[in-house]
Order: sequence, then C-alpha cells, then structure tokens
Amino acid sequence: MISIDADFVAAAAPNAAAAANGRGLVLKNKFVNLHQSDDETLLFGECKGSGKSPYLCSADFTNPETVTYRCNCPSRQFPCKHSLGLLYAYVEGKPFTAAEVPATIADKREKAAVRAEKKKADADKPRVVNKSALAKKIKAQLAGLDLLEKLTHDLIKLGIGNMNAKSAAEIEKQAKQLGNAYLPGAQTALHNYTKLFVDHDEEKNATQRESVYSEALDQLGRLSSLVKQGRAYLEKRLADPDLAPETESSIAAWLGHAWQLRELKDAGLVQENVELVQLAFNAYDDVARREFVDTGVWMNLSSGAIQLTQTFRPYKAAKHIKADDSFFQVAAVSELCVYPGDVNPRIRWEGMTMRPLDKKDLKKIQSFGHASFAEVIKQVKSQLKNPLADKLPIYALNFAQIGMVGDQYVAQDAKGERLVLTEIGLDEEPQTCNLLALLPSALLKKQTLVARFRHDLDTGKLQIKPLSIVADDAVHRLTF
Repeated sequence: MISIDADFVAAAAPNAAAAANGRGLVLKNKFVNLHQSDDETLLFGECKGSGKSPYLCSADFTNPETVTYRCNCPSRQFPCKHSLGLLYAYVEGKPFTAAEVPATIADKREKAAVRAEKKKADADKPRVVNKSALAKKIKAQLAGLDLLEKLTHDLIKLGIGNMNAKSAAEIEKQAKQLGNAYLPGAQTALHNYTKLFVDHDEEKNATQRESVYSEALDQLGRLSSLVKQGRAYLEKRLADPDLAPETESSIAAWLGHAWQLRELKDAGLVQENVELVQLAFNAYDDVARREFVDTGVWMNLSSGAIQLTQTFRPYKAAKHIKADDSFFQVAAVSELCVYPGDVNPRIRWEGMTMRPLDKKDLKKIQSFGHASFAEVIKQVKSQLKNPLADKLPIYALNFAQIGMVGDQYVAQDAKGERLVLTEIGLDEEPQTCNLLALLPSALLKKQTLVARFRHDLDTGKLQIKPLSIVADDAVHRLTF
C-alpha cells in the first residue's frame, strides 16, 4: 500500500506554486476519476483542464525511492500540478477505486522497466576514457593555471592598497578566459578576491578597510596555493591518463571537475542505507555565476557527519529545475554518494523514502554534538592551515548556555570554554543572532547548537554563526 503524506507531496513539487496549484485542483473537484492499480503501486486519474478532454495523470510507486510521474498535459514542470493534485487527493482520503491500468501508461511502464535494466547493465560495464580528449583538456587547464598565476602576480605587484573597482573590473575581464580553459573553480576563486573591491571606496573607515585587506591577503594565499596544487595534480594526470580524479582532497572540484554519480560510485565514495536529517537550509541568488543556489545542511545519522546538498539552477533553466527547500522529515537513502571534501563534503542521491522525525532521532543528533569547545577549536585550526580548505566549516556543539556578555552573544560549554557568536558567515546567509532573543530561555541552556565557524583574520580568533538549535522536541532552525 502506498504510504505518503502532505510533506511528501510538498517535497516532490518543483516549487511552492506548483504544490498550491495541485492542491487547488482537489479543492475545486477537478478530478473526474481516481483509480489505483490492483497491485497498489500506481495511482492514476483524469483531471479537467483547459481542453475538451481531461488530462490523464499518474504516479508510479514501483520504486518508492524514485516515484515516476506522468501526464499528457503540455506543462514543462515536472511533476505537473495535475500529478501533484492526484497525490493530494490520495493524501486527503479521496476514494481511489481499483481499475485496469490504461494502455498508454502500461506501455510507458514497460519501456521504463527496459530502460532501468539497460541502465543497470551499462553501470556494470567498464568506463571507457577518451585519452586524447582528456589530454587536450588537461593541457588547456595547465595553460589556464599559467594565466591565473600571471594574474595573481599582477595583483601582488599592484598591491592590495591600490586595488579599486576599476582594477577589479579589468581583472574580471581577463578572468573570463579561465572559464574557456575548463577552470570555473579557479575563476570563482579569483572573483572572490576582486569582489572585495567592487564597492571599495574612501568612505570606509580604517577598521573596515583593514578587514578588507586581511581578507584580500588570505584570498591571495588561496590563489597561489590553487596554482601550485592544481599544476602538480594536472601534470600527474597528464603523465598517466588512466589516473582517476583525486578523491582524497577537493582539488579536482577546485579546478572545475563536475563529478558524475557513476564516477563517485566507481571510486567507492558511496554509503549504503543511510538516514539523514536536515538541520538548516538557505537559498540565494549568485549574481556573478548567474544561477540560484539551494544549500541544505544535513546530519548523517549513521556517522554524525554534517554534510551538504547543493542544487545549482542557472537563470536560463531555473524554471525547469526542481528547487530544493527546507525538509522536515528523515530521508532514508539506499545509496548516498559523497563528494571528495573536507569536514562538510557535498552529498547527492538519486532516490529516497521519507519517515517522520521522532525524539530518538533528535537524541541521536545531540549525541553526535561536541561536548568540548577546546577540542573542536583545535580541529578547526588544524583544518584552516590548508589554504584550500573550507574556511567556514559547520559543527554540532553541545553547549551549557548561550547568553549576552557585554554586547555580544556567547556560547559556553560545560567546562567554561567560550565561543563568541557572530552574524558574519557566508555573505548569502541571513542574520541569525538577532533571533536568539525571540527564543524561549530553555532553548539557550543545555542544547545542541549547529554553527558555522569563522576565523576573524583581524583578531586571529574563531567565532561561530548559529544556524539551528537541536532540542529534545525539534530542530529549531534559524535559517530556512
């Protein structure tokens, strides 16, 4: 029997508007017929539309992890509002009668089964690498790194104090060549430097300018390290075309390698039968790269690792790509692919099932929290020694209390070790410290804080930005 709820439908919808429109169809009694197959793996029905004939829509649960939606309407959204309405009708207890599967749907189900078998067979075949094409690409990337090195040296010669919006724009123009050299990651790294000076003007006070200079110096170090490590990695791959991409570090991603699920599986970067809980979520508009980015922060209940999902939706294709959103249940994933990375690697999966989040899950999340701030601080400092490491890692911290010391919020562990809270984290994340005053006092004592670390380059101290608080009753999110 198919077991779904409203949260399942909301998660399946490409966006909130599609979900609302689907529910509206049920409220307006637009469905003429509602049926399910004899084996209870398929829901199908007819829904009145703008045409003379009703649309035939269906939801195929043959594989519960990857439900297949079909509809003969002209909509390019997937699933469309008619398929979503079908699900809402089922969730709301509308009567579905057993009926023979329509021939058009039965034919598509058979073809889908054949494609699934072929995909499974292809996955078992050894992957063939076009060595000449790979060598050509690597040579182009090495040439691109030469350009990046030249631009970095030019920036050093120019001096941080002489940088302004005009010089930043000139560098940006030259940096476009890095994209042509298959180095989008390097192009982004250079942009992270130049954007510091886009609105740099004399009206900034001395403290603000000093902060910009400190960050710029750190970014220059990152660019130099990227050139050095990237060149060594690419030269090694050019000498041995059969060499697989680096999996022990994120250097391949820094150079713009787009990992495919097949590659991750071949490299053994797969975890089986994993359950995940989302702890925070944020969506933002990356104007520089002309795309929307949806980022979820998840805890792996098997290991306690905090991992990230990221969906990139280019402007031109945004309306055709399903947007991610806050997720409030437990995601059960049979095959979880983990990208090479540091403390918070990116993760991805092809299908999942859902179940409600319960108190046992919350207790498990809290059990993975770090009780000693001193130990976490030591880990973070060790990680930050690598110029290409994630500068804003996320950890779960078990705190004794959070309160005001002077004009700042401070988190304290059971041993009295303290960490200052800050609003500064990712530029795209909303402010969160201002929300702490609105929380019940009980949430600020003996709970688990999910926080993003930040190294203040001016003071040399670590600070944390709160993302959520995990209590006995729920995950209280500060970012959605």
